[in-house]
Parts: sequence; C-alpha cells; structure tokens
Amino acid sequence: MAPQTKKGSAAKPSKGNKKANDAAKSALKGQFANKVRKVRLSTTFHRPKTLQLSREPKYPRISVKHEARLDEHKVIIHPLNTESAMKKIEENNTLVFIVNIKANKRQIKEALKKLYDIDTIKINTLIRPDGSKKAFARLTADVDALDIAATKLAIV
Repeated sequence: MAPQTKKGSAAKPSKGNKKANDAAKSALKGQFANKVRKVRLSTTFHRPKTLQLSREPKYPRISVKHEARLDEHKVIIHPLNTESAMKKIEENNTLVFIVNIKANKRQIKEALKKLYDIDTIKINTLIRPDGSKKAFARLTADVDALDIAATKLAIV
C-alpha cells in the first residue's frame, strides 16, 4: 500500500506541476486573457494608412502624349517695328516682340535663344490694352540689336 499522508496537510506541488497548472489555466482563458482595451480619445475614426502599393496599370490612361503647350514658335508671335520699338533698338540695345499671353519671362528668353540665337540680359513684359503681351528683350553688350534686327528679324 501507498504511504498515507495526513489529512490536514496537502502535498506541495513540485516546480514541474506548478508550470503545468499555470499553462492549463492560461490555455483555458485563451489568447485574449491579457488583452487591454484601447482607450480612444478622439471622437473621429481615421483609417490607418498601412500598405501603399505602387501602381501597375494594365494600359496607359491617355493614348498619345501631348506636345509642349508653348514651344518656341508659339511663345514668340512676331517682332514689333513701331517707332518706339525702333528707338529702343537704337538707344537701349533692346528688341521688342509680341509674345503669347501665357508665356513667362523664362520661356521668352529660351525661345529667343533657340529661334534667333540671342543672349539677353533681362526681359521686361507688359500687357497691352488690346490684350496682347509685349516683351522687351535687353541684349548683352557684345551683341548689337540693330544688327540682329536687320539680319535675323528683317525689320529695319
């Protein structure tokens, strides 16, 4: 027969038994035993931005790429040869052009460089009362505006 133990004193579980009992208890509670409820401090819910996949379209959304809206031929409409423009050419080394209303000074400068091979110091623009834009192109000191007007622009 097995040795008898006293009724009042229970046998102490060994370390192995204690671990097994703890594992059994946690298995009964399940994986949500230690879950803490998240406290929401804002009244609105913002969906988290987790995964941002790069786009891989099956076909291009536009069939043909558009050409540049303002190329050099569309920027400069024509040179101006009024009396005041001639005075600017002779005295200030400045050429005067009518340009596209949407063209900015950088585009005008690049168009002059491409079309007429002219280096400019600065470009001044104004919008005339008739709605067109006038550009004053101040040329560098080594280039003569009268010579450019006579040879390349044929306005003198």
